[in-house]
Amino acid sequence: MSPASAFLQFWWTDKTRDKFLSFVPKDELSTLRLACHDFGVRVAPLLFEEITVTFRASTFTKPARMAALARIGHHVRTLTFRMPHGPETFLPPLLNPVTGEETTFVYEPHIQSRRNSTSRLSVPKYGSWEMTDLLIKQYSPLFHAAANVPAFIQALSTTINLKHLKICCPGQDPVQRYRRDAVDYALISLRIAVERATLPALDTLSLVPVHPGAMLYLKPSMGFGALPSSAKRWSQIRNLAIHLDSIPPDPSLSADHLKLLHSYLQNFTCSLRRFVFRWHGAKGPSPLSLWTEPTLQRPSPALACPQRCHLALRPLKFQRLGYMELENAVLDATQISCFITNHRHTIHEFTFEDVELRTGTWDEALAPLTSISGNEKWKQKTEEMMDVPLILSPVGLDQAQMEQVLRDTAKEGSRSGLGRAKPSPHLGGLQKAGARGKELFWGTPEHMKRFLRNSVFSWR
Repeated sequence: MSPASAFLQFWWTDKTRDKFLSFVPKDELSTLRLACHDFGVRVAPLLFEEITVTFRASTFTKPARMAALARIGHHVRTLTFRMPHGPETFLPPLLNPVTGEETTFVYEPHIQSRRNSTSRLSVPKYGSWEMTDLLIKQYSPLFHAAANVPAFIQALSTTINLKHLKICCPGQDPVQRYRRDAVDYALISLRIAVERATLPALDTLSLVPVHPGAMLYLKPSMGFGALPSSAKRWSQIRNLAIHLDSIPPDPSLSADHLKLLHSYLQNFTCSLRRFVFRWHGAKGPSPLSLWTEPTLQRPSPALACPQRCHLALRPLKFQRLGYMELENAVLDATQISCFITNHRHTIHEFTFEDVELRTGTWDEALAPLTSISGNEKWKQKTEEMMDVPLILSPVGLDQAQMEQVLRDTAKEGSRSGLGRAKPSPHLGGLQKAGARGKELFWGTPEHMKRFLRNSVFSWR
């Protein structure tokens, strides 16, 4: 068989070709795609499976970019929408050019249907012609691009096979927690686009990281531009990951954001199967037990908003939750035990990483596991992890030098507090071992070569 025939047989076999292309770096895939038409057709699904969109003023408005997105959109399975906070996203107060007083802007998303596209100039985009003229003169083009809902809908409509949506909005200044900027308007447009585009395969949502106010603008019920059918699209979500910026511990500042988070999670109680939550920064309360948080049960201070809702929060119970992971949080042992008890029929795995207990002990927190399993065997399944130094290919070092290295390492560990445990008998008996014992411990070079031959590390 000629080399050309062998290559064609390999290339036309789907499993072998796809397996080979999965190991090729993306920069080389983009070069391979330009070789010929058939290479471009076969490589495109892998090359554009994951794309990242860093939103700018011309991201969804340039015709060339939208045409390119229309060509590759059906290959996209994971879309990362990234819009960091910064000076360009800050929106100053609107000022009346005549009196100099601040003008109130009540935003209502302008969603334009195709049948009315010819009359778009006869309808003001921001409620009135005066307000539209004021916003055009005082706000940057990034704001107008973020409020361009039809452009978002057009872009999301091309990704008909989208399965995973990632939203990344890092860098908000804590001082700006209660101020709306261009990122918030972009989140409103993105949420409306997700609800109105055809995305039957969407089942995973990641908010990593986002600011606390994002929960208000991503909330499908009672949100900006929401429809009665908006919640249907978000009921497709089976996997949810949230990395939320930390909220100040002051109850007067954190209560509103915590209530928004609780209200947002209520939209996924019927469909969610996997939930991961992490506080980005300082530790915060558990989002699954906010109705029991002391900060939300105290009476509001006198300086708080008089229209703040004082109704008690409803408990969260996810009907199909099978996996839960909570990281960088502080909560009570009773909150953990109540969560395990309420979800004992569905949950099969949960992880608490860097979690601090305010009251109670871990035995009290995990006590429901004993009643569920009927015994205490789960306490015996503990894992211990430690860092073990690994030295490969000690070129130029003999056995005496390696023994000195081990002794120095043991001394450093004892000085740093790591040597409080009982010394290992292997290290203590190494100095007394005979030549045969040292040879068995260290092994010969040939023995090490055979041991590392199948290792991921290279031997030299």
